[in-house]
Amino acid sequence: MFINEETLKLAYQIEAQEAGMTILDVMARKMNLSRKLIRRCKVHKQIALNGNKISVNAKVSRGDVLTIMLDHDENTFEPNPIEIEVLYEDADVMVVNKPPFIVVHPTRGHQDGTLANAISNLQYQRGQNYKIRFINRLDRDTSGVLLVGKNGYAHQIIAEQMQNDEVEKHYIAVVEGLVQPSEGTINAPIDRLEEGDVRRGITENGFPSITHYKVLVSNERASLVDISLETGRTHQIRVHFQSIGHPIIGDTLYGNPSDEIDRQALHCREMSFHSPRKTEKTVVKAALPEDFRKLLTALGLHEI
Repeated sequence: MFINEETLKLAYQIEAQEAGMTILDVMARKMNLSRKLIRRCKVHKQIALNGNKISVNAKVSRGDVLTIMLDHDENTFEPNPIEIEVLYEDADVMVVNKPPFIVVHPTRGHQDGTLANAISNLQYQRGQNYKIRFINRLDRDTSGVLLVGKNGYAHQIIAEQMQNDEVEKHYIAVVEGLVQPSEGTINAPIDRLEEGDVRRGITENGFPSITHYKVLVSNERASLVDISLETGRTHQIRVHFQSIGHPIIGDTLYGNPSDEIDRQALHCREMSFHSPRKTEKTVVKAALPEDFRKLLTALGLHEI
């Protein structure tokens, strides 16, 4: 049973069925800590039982409180005064609504003006300082739900949930034409078309890629589609809908430019996950941005 503590302290109370286990077993099997994190905690003596530093080979009793001090890795991004919307936050996780036209983190070509710089500025305003760990990624022109881990423990736990397909992600997209059938699955392997090329495509020996979709509303010009991912390949949604003849509107890499929107009409609308110290699943939703809603109006589609 986890005890709510501040961001850098992880506390776990031993239950009856766990009595007699070693601290190492509790950390690995009950707290789900990675080998790397356990090793770091051992080396830096960051493990305590009932307030006393102790060996990982010691055994626990019912009611004992095992405390792990998490490393304080500081933020290294410069703060930029960019406004962001925080959708959800607890001691371990921050979830933001990423606006379109913003890169997630600095690269050689984008040293500032990124979402990382915006979150760094929010930290500065709050008097906080922790390493920004992005758990999922969105393309520059894709908007919506983005998860940020506040510590290495949270990043590890939720990243593992993603690898095990335990995180539910729902995207919404506007694609060209009338999609038929109105509900289905696209199962086609994806890989780079050429070495070093940013473009991906359907290839015989590509990585397994599965996309589920349901048309919410449509006409002869376009379809508003709800999408859930079983896998998470780079550009998966964009490639899959191009492959069935319905590229995302505004996607100039895999489709055609649009007069109504200056980017691909793709938005991560909802994500559900287990925050490390919460018992119930956390569900976070991000409203559609203005340019997306204007596109729907222009195409004669109504939002669901």
